[in-house]
Amino acid sequence: MVAVVGWEQALAELVATRGPALVGYAYLLCGDRREAEDLVQDALVKTFASARRGTALANTEGYVRRAVLTTYLDGFRRRRRWAAVRHLAGGEEVVAGPEAAVGDRLAVRDALAGLSPRERACVVLRFYEDLTVPRIADELALSEGAVKRYLSDAVRRLEATLGPVRPPSPTAPAADETLVRLVTSSPRRTR
Repeated sequence: MVAVVGWEQALAELVATRGPALVGYAYLLCGDRREAEDLVQDALVKTFASARRGTALANTEGYVRRAVLTTYLDGFRRRRRWAAVRHLAGGEEVVAGPEAAVGDRLAVRDALAGLSPRERACVVLRFYEDLTVPRIADELALSEGAVKRYLSDAVRRLEATLGPVRPPSPTAPAADETLVRLVTSSPRRTR
């Protein structure tokens, strides 16, 4: 395709001549015909959106193939992240009984509500978002020492409200894992 050709004509020609090959390429990536068609459509939109802004596209098929690959990888990463946290959204959780889960969630929610805003932010970023202390310090514009202090105070206050977070035996999960389990059993609240 030559850059002097209008983007509408280039799009029509590309879909007519190379559409099945592009869908085949996308199918090799994802293994599903419908998803492959969606990938190609998204890639065409992304590619030709830049053409409408005046960007010349000398090799439209190459741009579209690259956009198919990028769109596929972005979707794969999104699905992988979602699979890692899907259990946090509720779903098929096996518990002793619904009353116990509700009681635990309410207790954790109330305990978190009793923390100061900075303590709560540090706890959520550390144990729910799994950020490191330096990263939390950057996110909250605090020193690392302040973050450690907020975390220490918050864990102490959570332990006073929820009971010991520390494991009773050496074979029990680490304190961080126990707190993560408690915090993540409470559904995310949006404001």
